[in-house]
Amino acid sequence: MKKARILLFLPVAGGVLITSAAFCPAATNAVASASGSQQSAQPAPTIASAIDRDISAVEKQIIDASEAMPEDKFNFTPEALDIPGANYKGVRSFAVEVKHIAASNWFIWSPLTGDKLPEGLKDGNGPTNLQTKADIIKFLKDSFALGHKAAAALTAENMLQSPANSKSTRLHLAEFGVAHAYDHYGQMVEYLRMNGIVPPASRSKSE
Repeated sequence: MKKARILLFLPVAGGVLITSAAFCPAATNAVASASGSQQSAQPAPTIASAIDRDISAVEKQIIDASEAMPEDKFNFTPEALDIPGANYKGVRSFAVEVKHIAASNWFIWSPLTGDKLPEGLKDGNGPTNLQTKADIIKFLKDSFALGHKAAAALTAENMLQSPANSKSTRLHLAEFGVAHAYDHYGQMVEYLRMNGIVPPASRSKSE
């Protein structure tokens, strides 16, 4: 490997010391090439990976919030607080909020995957047989697994197509699931704080 020599000007007491050192352009280029290869080895972003990242973000916040509510308060509703001047009559309980997000995920994303709806899922409040915290959270997690499957099915070629029995595009359905989940996450946050619980996403790292 051919080497070149470069002059080095080093300040010393009373003047400047001129010396030289070996320099290998080929070696330097090899290092730069290796660094560039590592960067190019990362997969290029796709419509599927972009949507999947959005789903993962809202999924974490909602699952963490669901797990933060104690079992004995899972059926909490602000109506029980009887807040003066407030009107919470008939609002969903915390448990039904979670089931509603999961049920909506199934209704929104299943057209993209072709999956059948879970047994007992007939409306936006979720299956009535799901009553325990553990069962409801499992239903929630399964619905987000469907979301990841839906995202993986998106391509640049089909994202503006409409799946069977839908007037919406695949891209709209995929992102609408995310937007809808964030809407109800905001309500879950209020329910947690009404019970003296700081949402996990709002806690400091030391908590």
